[in-house]
Order: sequence, then structure tokens, then C-alpha cells
Amino acid sequence: MTEPAPEQSQQSPPLTDSTAHLLARITDQLGAQLSLVSRNGTRRPMHRTRHPDRPAADGCTSAPALVAVAHGSRDPQALRTMLALLDRVRELRPGLDVRLGHIELNAPLLPDTLDELRGAEAVLVPLLLGRGHHVKRDLPAAAAAAPGVRTRIAAPLGPHPLLVETLYGRLVEAGWDPGDRDSRRAGVVLAAAGSRDPDSAQDTRRTARLLAMRLGVPVVPAYASATMPTVPAALRALAARGRHRSFVASYFTAPGRFASACADAVPHRAAAPLGAHPAMARLVLHRYDQARTAVTSADAVSLLASA
Repeated sequence: MTEPAPEQSQQSPPLTDSTAHLLARITDQLGAQLSLVSRNGTRRPMHRTRHPDRPAADGCTSAPALVAVAHGSRDPQALRTMLALLDRVRELRPGLDVRLGHIELNAPLLPDTLDELRGAEAVLVPLLLGRGHHVKRDLPAAAAAAPGVRTRIAAPLGPHPLLVETLYGRLVEAGWDPGDRDSRRAGVVLAAAGSRDPDSAQDTRRTARLLAMRLGVPVVPAYASATMPTVPAALRALAARGRHRSFVASYFTAPGRFASACADAVPHRAAAPLGAHPAMARLVLHRYDQARTAVTSADAVSLLASA
């Protein structure tokens, strides 16, 4: 049993208002520091305990830049759509450095965007919908060719429930009646670009299943290139099952040659591409945050298979 301290040390003089405020400020600052130490295992100066995406007084941010990586298209609407999507991302996360880089066909190309970030940190967020060649080969190659930038590569956008939310919204805009749920006459073709990579095809099929659950009707994946079935063939297959009220859901991030070709198969019931839908902006930030908080490179690689 511990002896009580001398009586005079048990009595403390009353705190003045100014002293109490000073102690409260010091306690708050120390608590913020200890929280950072426990989370990161390292000690940071107190002047860096601001919100991670809020600009500092010198105009810098502690958060890595978000580099959205689009494929690129000769359709001028594609670039405008990507810029509108990134404007939505900036609205959701003020102060975050958000940039665009293209794999081909449009400026800025990804290597040029990364060159402007020399000495900084960046998360590459592919505006792509599955684990195809671009995600597995082109993005890692571009990151390796930019040694002056500390990079992480996020998972592709799909599959994910936020994509399904976007697809549903675009179908409603095209005339889909929510009352058609469980209808024996309705069906949907999920029109995608197509890839010979089996992981990419698996991701598209998974999105089709998620969309079918959302709509309550069959959803058949179809492709503009590389693999079968084509969109017209998928529409015929649905019609053979009595599904004559069929729509085409455009599984493309932006307008382009493939998206237009798929829409031409049933122009009066074809939805617009995913585009700058609010759910798409939320998904871009979700993938960014996932990659940013991954602890190791192995964690980052595992994101490529995550939903």
C-alpha cells in the first residue's frame, strides 16, 4: 500500500482561465502527436498534424497526388468527360492534387504527368474497369520508368457496387423502368470493350451478376472486341428467351468508338457511358484511399483483385 503524499502536495492552487486554456491546448497537441505515433510508428512535428489533404501554408499537401489514368480516345467527348469527372473528384476532396494522364491518344500522356511530379508521391488510379493488360503491364511499366516519383497503383474501378449504382442510373436515364424488376420480358446487355485477359473477362462477368441482382432481370455481358459474344448476338440470345424489352448498359468510362458501336445495336435503349456520374467520383477516391493506406507493395498488388 502506497503512503499518501504530504498534505501540502495534495493541494493545488486554483487554475486561472488563461492557465487552463494553455494546458488544454498543450494536451490537445500532445494527444494529436501520440495518435500519429501510434498509427504510423514515427513521430511527426506538431505543425504537420493538420488534415492530410488540407493544403499547408506553403501550398503543399501531405497527401500523395491522385493521378487518374485514362486510356485515351480520338473522340473529343472522351477528354471532356474525364475532365468533368476529375472536377467532381476535386469537389469531394478539396485541396487534393488531382491530375490526369493517358495511356495513349490524348495529352497529357502518363509519362509527362509523372515527370511533372518528380520528387513527389503519387497514387495511380486507373480509370479502367478490370484487370486487363493496361493495369497489369502498362501502369507498372510507366511507374518503373519514373523513378523520381514514389508511386502506388490502385485497383481498377471494377468490379464494385458504385459502378453498379452508376450503370443503374444511366439505364434509368435511357428509359429503364424500375417497375420492370422481375419482368419476364426485360433484359440487359452489359456492353464492354473486351479483352483476351481471363481476369478482365471475369471482372466483367462479376459486374454483370451484380447488376442483375440490382435490376432483377438477366444481364448478359457482351464485347466490342477480342472476345464473344458481340452485343447483337447477346441481344438475339435474350430475345430467344422471350426477353424482347432489352437495354444496353454501356460499360465504358467515356464516349468512344467502342461505346458508339455498342449503342448502335439498339439506339433507342442504349444507356450513356459511365462518365462523370457522382458515384464514379466517389469510386475514384475510394480506390485512391485503398492504395494509399496499403502497408506494403504486396498489399497494393492484392488490391487488383479486390471489389
